[in-house]
Amino acid sequence: MPTFADRSTPVLRHRYLLRFFAVLGLVSLVMSTGCVRRRMTVRTNPPGATVSVDNQVIGTTPAATSFVYYGTRELRIEKDGYRTETVLRKINPPWYQLPGLDFISESLWPGEIRDERVIEVELVPKAMEKTDKVIDRADSLRSQSLTGMVTAPN
Repeated sequence: MPTFADRSTPVLRHRYLLRFFAVLGLVSLVMSTGCVRRRMTVRTNPPGATVSVDNQVIGTTPAATSFVYYGTRELRIEKDGYRTETVLRKINPPWYQLPGLDFISESLWPGEIRDERVIEVELVPKAMEKTDKVIDRADSLRSQSLTGMVTAPN
């Protein structure tokens, strides 16, 4: 068994330095572990629609936002001249985010993992009602209001 005085020999000093740098390297590896970056991009055809994810406006399309949790998201897409779309989209976790494996990918994996999701939505133009139908309905409501018997339009 080497004593403290024996550590001064070049071979033993070399071994202790190797152990020190191995431990230092292991600690720096654990400290510099990466993480999982999750990002969702919403695209529409035509672009330029306002997008809300879970009642939070994220911008106009193409719009991107990061997210933390997987699950169902409510997307609301609005654009003048087009029907407002409300889409429920389920975002399933990838295999490396399943319980048990997620600790390794979030804490121990050296480097960054990117999870990019793209959601495409086709916007439908609003159906414009004919002018004479709108005028007829307005006249009907006006005459009903004079008699005091207003009924809901069809």
